[in-house]
Amino acid sequence: MEKAKIEEVIEKQVLTVAQAVEDKIDDEIAALDRLDADDLESLRERRLQQMKKMAEKRSRWISLGHGEYTEILSEKDFFSVVKASERVVCHFYRENWPCKVVDKHLSILAKQHIETRFVKINAEKSPFLAEKLKIIVLPTLALIKNAKVDDYVVGFDELAGTDEFSTEELEERLAKAQVIFFEGESSARSSVLIKKSIRQSSTDSSDSE
Repeated sequence: MEKAKIEEVIEKQVLTVAQAVEDKIDDEIAALDRLDADDLESLRERRLQQMKKMAEKRSRWISLGHGEYTEILSEKDFFSVVKASERVVCHFYRENWPCKVVDKHLSILAKQHIETRFVKINAEKSPFLAEKLKIIVLPTLALIKNAKVDDYVVGFDELAGTDEFSTEELEERLAKAQVIFFEGESSARSSVLIKKSIRQSSTDSSDSE
């Protein structure tokens, strides 16, 4: 009975998301139907300008090392990196298995999220930095925005408490901190997140009984 109720809730949530997406598309189609030739030309020009700005941004990001997961070799370089890029994910690591797991996921995310700089630094070789940022548990991810540490992901406690977490779970955690961005989220992705949230709520409820 409980399972049937959960499935009903999930179905309603998915239908709500789908309806919202459909309504948005209908509104956009209606707006396009009302455009005349001058409006279309203005829209085209605005779109070209947006594309040009994005291309310039991407070029600048790549020149700063975005798109790759790289190592910072000195504490001095760390400050140069965080000043140059608006968003930085810095992995404080040492040579052990948990840190290698994080390396694997960050290597993937660096290529998918070119808007953010992904780097790592050996915490044991950076005592001043580790003390200043209160890095105690390794691995720790420092999530940096506008040259200031805004958040931390410490160990695997927020990632299901295991080294078998997925790249998507880490991606969602970084997106929650707004150090990376999801562009053009699909209704399918929204549905997955809704299902996960409902499943989690159901599990929490069962645990408390």
